[in-house]
Amino acid sequence: MAENRTGTSLFSPFKMGKFSLSHRVVLAPMTRCRALNGIPGDALAEYYTQRSTPGGFLITEGTLISPSAPGFPHVPGIYSDAQVEAWKKVVDAVHAKGSVLFCQLWHVGRASDQVYQPGGVPPISSTNKPISNRWRILMPDGTYGIYPAPRALKTSEILEVVEHYRQASLNAIRAGFDGVEIHGAHGYLIDQFLKNGINDRVDEYGGSIENRCRFMMQVIQAVVSAVGADRVAFRMSPAIDHLDATDSDPLNLGLSVIERINKLQLQVGSKLTYLHVTQPRYTASGQTESRRAGIEEEEAQMIRAWRRAYQGTFMCSGGFTRELGIQAVAEGDADLVSYGRHFISNPDLVWRLKLNAPLNKYIRKTFYTQDPVVGYTDYPVLSKADGGQAPLARL
Repeated sequence: MAENRTGTSLFSPFKMGKFSLSHRVVLAPMTRCRALNGIPGDALAEYYTQRSTPGGFLITEGTLISPSAPGFPHVPGIYSDAQVEAWKKVVDAVHAKGSVLFCQLWHVGRASDQVYQPGGVPPISSTNKPISNRWRILMPDGTYGIYPAPRALKTSEILEVVEHYRQASLNAIRAGFDGVEIHGAHGYLIDQFLKNGINDRVDEYGGSIENRCRFMMQVIQAVVSAVGADRVAFRMSPAIDHLDATDSDPLNLGLSVIERINKLQLQVGSKLTYLHVTQPRYTASGQTESRRAGIEEEEAQMIRAWRRAYQGTFMCSGGFTRELGIQAVAEGDADLVSYGRHFISNPDLVWRLKLNAPLNKYIRKTFYTQDPVVGYTDYPVLSKADGGQAPLARL
């Protein structure tokens, strides 16, 4: 466990690397499908600005590093000049509200379809194995389809993908972002290399944990070299089974990832901005009534083991309520807590959590529509009669 944190709360200031935050409630990265044709527009600027607070911290939705990266319709990219220019308006609006904004760098790997791929080719991955029929992919017409078989990257092709991450990080800084979060979680490309339930390679990127971590570390090293460790974060989810992303030993996989990041931090003489970890409770089994007794304590011990091991700022996400967030920070299990679905329906979530005010209910059917307003920027904020609309700088 971390050191005694008496007096520390979810609403206490926090020094996140070189960034001074006024509270520890973070906007989690969430796909929303509102960037028409991959270009962030006015709707995104409004959405992120609504959720900005003085001294707050926001992470963008997964943002594509290359034309082969998408697996959803109308998600933003950061690989073209047009995208970089469009993001500048979003970043400037968030900065005007006093918030820090990171861009999450994303490649979905096999969690795609030929319809999203240039030339209609199969999506790339660590493997030729498709995602099982247990999962469905959202298609451009709003229907859901079956994931196709991907194409395993040749060994000689992998460094080209690493370069896409590096260039995307440079583009993000050029757009004005304060830093980048590398998405290495939730069954997407980097996770497809990390997890032995997916990675069946026989080259230097498969087999042992060292080999399975190789692609991840090449990406992190390339991005750190490009923009500096203090502008880089990494997200991992060793225990999350989303999109068949399973591993036989998630505890040690997480510890192995952390060991390598710690070593890199020592080598470069600077820590990453933070490590972002999804709670094990946010799994398919965790969202059912069939969880076996005692599993919650096992999961808590796993998170605490990763927390103790990582030498830097530790952020948690996944199913947090107000009470769980307060507890995680007060007990030292997390420095920062990112909120997803509740932040969708409560643009003033920070203030509502501070006041312990009622939350708007989110409308799941509008999570991935393309409407620039409905289910996106039309959720109400607290009225003055409810104690809302007070200066968040007082938090």
